[in-house]
Amino acid sequence: MWRKRIIGIGIILMVGLACLLARLVQVQLVETKHFTKHNINLTEASVKQRSEEIVLDNGRGGFLDKDGNFLTHQTQSVLILFPFLKSMDWNKSKVAEIIGVSEYQLQDAVKTAKAPIVFGGDDPISLTDLQREAINKMAIPGVFAVEKKDSLKNNLAEQLLGITGQNEELLAKRYPDKKLSFNTLIGLTGMEKSFDEFLLPDGEAKLVYHVDGIGKPLFGINVKYVEPANPFYPVNVKTTINKDLQETAEKLVDEQGIKKGGLVLLDLETNSVAAMVSRPAINKQSPYETEGINNFMLKQQIVGSVFKTVVAAAAIDYKLDDDKRMFNCSQKINGDPDPNYQHGMLNFTNSFAVSCNNTFATIAKELKNIDANILENYAEKLSLTQIVGWEGAIYHTKNFKQLQDEEKGRVFLTEEAKKDNNFVALTGIGQNEVRVTPLAVANMMATIARGGEKQNVRIASEIQYKNRSTLLKFKQEDLSGDTISPYTAARLQKLLREVIVNERGTGSWFQDLPYEVAGKSGTAETDVMIEGKQLHNKWFAGYFPYDKPRYALVTVNLGVFADEGGVNPLFADMVKSVYKYDLKSK
Repeated sequence: MWRKRIIGIGIILMVGLACLLARLVQVQLVETKHFTKHNINLTEASVKQRSEEIVLDNGRGGFLDKDGNFLTHQTQSVLILFPFLKSMDWNKSKVAEIIGVSEYQLQDAVKTAKAPIVFGGDDPISLTDLQREAINKMAIPGVFAVEKKDSLKNNLAEQLLGITGQNEELLAKRYPDKKLSFNTLIGLTGMEKSFDEFLLPDGEAKLVYHVDGIGKPLFGINVKYVEPANPFYPVNVKTTINKDLQETAEKLVDEQGIKKGGLVLLDLETNSVAAMVSRPAINKQSPYETEGINNFMLKQQIVGSVFKTVVAAAAIDYKLDDDKRMFNCSQKINGDPDPNYQHGMLNFTNSFAVSCNNTFATIAKELKNIDANILENYAEKLSLTQIVGWEGAIYHTKNFKQLQDEEKGRVFLTEEAKKDNNFVALTGIGQNEVRVTPLAVANMMATIARGGEKQNVRIASEIQYKNRSTLLKFKQEDLSGDTISPYTAARLQKLLREVIVNERGTGSWFQDLPYEVAGKSGTAETDVMIEGKQLHNKWFAGYFPYDKPRYALVTVNLGVFADEGGVNPLFADMVKSVYKYDLKSK
């Protein structure tokens, strides 16, 4: 009996020992770099227990402007101080002399430090090459002058570029076949999300210093600079953003008090985004708790009278634009007297210039009687109801989108609405269920300015390796689907210019700009009321210079009272700024 018990206990001990041995093999040999579902790197964890380190570069790729300057971060030479310096006698006076600070400042910086610090904190002193060389030549343990990459405090085009964060569940869902640490940063919005697979880190660059059990340096062991083995990574995305114009645009949007809205500026030569601003700004502490996380330039909005451009295009092709015909522009679309506008009898061209609702509601109904699908067809021809951001096949991705957050536009919600005169009349003036994005409106203006040539909008021109050689390029591509004819485009160009040159035109405000402008205004009623007052979306969309178009521009102020504006001064100031920039660039 005792013998059986001893044998049983022996078997249990052997099984237990085998399990422990298997676990040791798993921990020490098999899963050293990807332990548990969290993909914990045990080798790195063990090193961290006996070392002090500071990350100089998290390894994630970034975004460049059109000239190759970084938009999301900066790299500068800084002074790194390790915490064990407070218990050491080191040459503080010489280091202080080299960088031009007091000895007390250096001593005070490490007095309460529990981990390696950047001297100067959030506003570090940027060292010159000579200063960096002089400090490192002194070979003081725990004192290093190195290059460190940090995120910029005030990112340009923040909604467009997007944000990153740690999300273990999303990481596993997005990359089920990749073994990534659970704390890997991934793109959550904007281009950070669109280009996430390219921007993923291949490892950190960091400064590692080994210490003993009480945190003092192990002399004889030099500092280690650890970086990813692949010299081509991280890769960076070269955007089409013009940094100077982007900075100007953001300043002007804020000066005009745009609380919700912004602008889109397209470079027509490459049909690419030169500047894009969305407000409100992102709340860095709680990004998802406010509307600032949204890029409203890519979101559906009620467009109002800008949609009359679509009605005008259809009217031209269906011979409803005869200027001998007169419309009563002192009436509302239901035939009642208009208390706000008494323009009298106007022809088609003048109706477009003053944005007469009755004219375009009437024409919309006539188009409906010809074919209920005409308005939708022409909205698509002018790129308003399709994704306009660049998309195409790259590597293993058949339908890669540069702007994953972009929404499609729409004209009608139901088939019944297409056949209802009241709904069609409202649709003809950009109300009812018409929804489009500011980016799509900008591309409509670009299409008209180019004589009907419809293209995808690029926001990235290429992806570059770390050494700035090209990984892949995004070529200009035509947008799928039908477009308007050169004749229709030419007629629309004249109508859009008439909005400006006509003394009663809704764009006569822009007659004295340094560049001649063509465009269309829009004021759309929303369903939101505050204190009994209805809120509106205010728009101006156009292109310039008129004779040789180079830019398309849309400004929009969303959810404001009827007597609030901002879009006209913003449009005008941006045109002036582009003109000055072009003069300087010649």
